[in-house]
Amino acid sequence: MPATRTVGSARHGVQSGHAAPERPPTGTVRPVTSNDPGAFGPDELDALCAYFGSHGFATLRGAVDEVDLAAAESELVRAQDDLVGGGLDARHATAILDDPDATVDGRRFAHYVCFATHVSPFADRLVHLPALVEVSRRLLGPGAWLLDYEQFGIVYQDARPGPGSGYTRIGWHSDHQSGPHLDVWPGVAFTIHFDPTSPANGFLRVLPGSHLGGTEKMPEGFERVPGEIAVYQERGDVLFHHADLWHSAARATADGEVAVRRHLRGSWHGGTRLPVGHGTDDFVKNARR
Repeated sequence: MPATRTVGSARHGVQSGHAAPERPPTGTVRPVTSNDPGAFGPDELDALCAYFGSHGFATLRGAVDEVDLAAAESELVRAQDDLVGGGLDARHATAILDDPDATVDGRRFAHYVCFATHVSPFADRLVHLPALVEVSRRLLGPGAWLLDYEQFGIVYQDARPGPGSGYTRIGWHSDHQSGPHLDVWPGVAFTIHFDPTSPANGFLRVLPGSHLGGTEKMPEGFERVPGEIAVYQERGDVLFHHADLWHSAARATADGEVAVRRHLRGSWHGGTRLPVGHGTDDFVKNARR
């Protein structure tokens, strides 16, 4: 079995699965650079939460320190290489979400690094940004907890395509469908973007307001849904979406470096905490790849 490699201490005194304390911001906060619908700055959290309530998603823009973002990016790329090379424990890999035989440019490739905050202290810092924690608590209540210790933990995803790639696109689904039998709900997912998104590297498709209804008419694949929109993101954006929101990931239309789309994704929950050791045996892979 490959040796476990831990890059520093990623816990920072926070007990896994419990509400995390707020942390002071570090460095310079990125300015808000766009008036895109659904994008709000760190001083607009009331408006962000109101938009989320009606639409099921919202973007926090300008809250991430570029220095911290670049440091997390460097640590995560290194962890990704270590995983492929056998330097990380098998817990950081996933055969459920990824293809163990995936290749890019003729070499083995890992599209996912699970429990990413356990091997990247800077990634752990990012997911505990004060504004991110504040939004999650406003949406779910003061007892909201971070799922960073079970199932897949916080996941680093490198969604680059290619002839041997294990990733192309993801069909319509809601996060709730991956565990409808669990008591962890309600939930809010967040995605911290390292690369801006576009048709070239893929983007999120969402149906605004779908979190307020059911899933009876949800397509089983990648079909066009009346009312769907593309949610484009900038580097450093934090996208929040409701666990019941219909969403899908579009396939990249380009190849090579311009097709790379990398992000850090996790979720906060307002229901019962998963017990340590729960695992992924009951995970429902409900979305087509």
